[in-house]
Amino acid sequence: MLEHLVEAVLEVLIPLCEMMGILVIAVSTCTAFWRYFRGLFTRTPGDVKSQLASGLALSLEFKMAAEILKTVLVRDMTELMVLGAVIILRALLSFLIHFEMKQHDTSKQETLGGIAK
Repeated sequence: MLEHLVEAVLEVLIPLCEMMGILVIAVSTCTAFWRYFRGLFTRTPGDVKSQLASGLALSLEFKMAAEILKTVLVRDMTELMVLGAVIILRALLSFLIHFEMKQHDTSKQETLGGIAK
């Protein structure tokens, strides 16, 4: 009885988490493109790369939440191995995006520090 309830709830939650991740990607991509496009005409510098990376990192968190929820529904070892590989890849992507954001922020601060001197 409880197993059927959990499966029914997860059948709604997993696609919902996936859709939230997709929505975050769509919104952050459109916003970043709009800021980039606006910056071309106004000649005002914008931090498009950092904002886009932040949106992608957030969307990966939603996608990983869905993958973690899928672990409850795993029936055999092959499904678990595939799911584990997907989680590892998404975690690696998230780590790389956060690393890029940190590198970008560090180089930006160094550039601003050079201007201030």
